[in-house]
Amino acid sequence: MKKKVLYLTDLYYKAKGRNYCEEDLWLTGRLKDHFDVALCHPSNSESFEKDVDLIVFRNTGGVSGFKDVYESFVKRVKAQHLNTFNEFTGKADMVGKQYLLDLTEAGYPVIPTVDTKADIGKLPDVPKYVIKPKDGADSIGLEFLTREALGGRELEPGLTLIQPMIDFQYELSFYFINDKFEYALYAPDKSKRWALEKYVATEEDIAFATEFIRWNNIRSGIQRIDACRTKDGKLLLVELEDLNPYLSILEVDEPTRERFVKDWIEALNE
Repeated sequence: MKKKVLYLTDLYYKAKGRNYCEEDLWLTGRLKDHFDVALCHPSNSESFEKDVDLIVFRNTGGVSGFKDVYESFVKRVKAQHLNTFNEFTGKADMVGKQYLLDLTEAGYPVIPTVDTKADIGKLPDVPKYVIKPKDGADSIGLEFLTREALGGRELEPGLTLIQPMIDFQYELSFYFINDKFEYALYAPDKSKRWALEKYVATEEDIAFATEFIRWNNIRSGIQRIDACRTKDGKLLLVELEDLNPYLSILEVDEPTRERFVKDWIEALNE
């Protein structure tokens, strides 16, 4: 008898440059040969959760759009010991953007981040700064401000992240299942974040990404490490997506895609 999987997604979520619906329908189409799969949105999942062997949390969009539903779901996961993939032990996007401050303070290679104007002196002196909500996602609430404009903006301390605007070469993403590196993609055109191409990661690149995988210490889950390559060749972390990372799986070559699916099915069975 096949194990029952409840696959949580939002097939109607509109994401710039990404087709969540297409990706999740393709993925569940592959999973159905190995599991009995049912799809629903997290807002409708409670009555099904105890009747399945595993809950897979996937392309639901930014959870800030259904914050109360998400928080209630996580409480049930922990209180009822529900079996989930990803497991809900992450320290990154799973619980907000505080980790960018924590990693900055700990000296990790991350875009320097503060959450109060009183600490702006800790950041590089640059022409423009980026502000965004600490509990935001998917570029919601993202703004670019000059230092003068930032000085005149009323920001409630602790709720808004402030970062220097980095003049980078390109953005790239590393994709992991559990602690295994699967593939990397990059956006050669800075103005088209989701026009991705295959990136041949070096050992040094993979070591950079793996450092954050180890820091987050998730045993079961898919994670995406987003980074930027600065003009001097260094990599800096932009985001550690440990909740529901879009995989761009239909953009990779077939051997890479097939290897990913094989590894994912093994991880789900475990």
